[in-house]
Amino acid sequence: MMDDLFSLSYGRSHDPDIDRWFAARPDELGHIARGWYDEVRATGDDILELIHDGCPVACVEDVPFVYIDVFTAHVSVGFFAGAFLPDPAHLLQGTGKRMRHTKISPVKSCNRDALKKLIITAYSDMSERVRRR
Repeated sequence: MMDDLFSLSYGRSHDPDIDRWFAARPDELGHIARGWYDEVRATGDDILELIHDGCPVACVEDVPFVYIDVFTAHVSVGFFAGAFLPDPAHLLQGTGKRMRHTKISPVKSCNRDALKKLIITAYSDMSERVRRR
């Protein structure tokens, strides 16, 4: 069980810094990352976003639920409370106390439906946690 929520207090409903972050990555990995961030943005009208630790982060109110980052050979979609999410497709990696991520590569297929469901579930889960605090 997650007892306290990590908070970032400077999110905006549509942060232009995130658009600039994607514009600086016009390659295939940047395109993949933007597509997944668009999926994140579509999960709720109340999402706030910001750049944190150098990458785009989406929040419910002031609590982050997902990040997207681009690495040399893959895109990472990370979940701040990923350790608590159901993952029947076994997409999530990591052993941390809370966070989990999945890697997307242009050379390896991705279970798109399962990842979309994880994003929606992460948003719903964090929305409920924020509501209860």
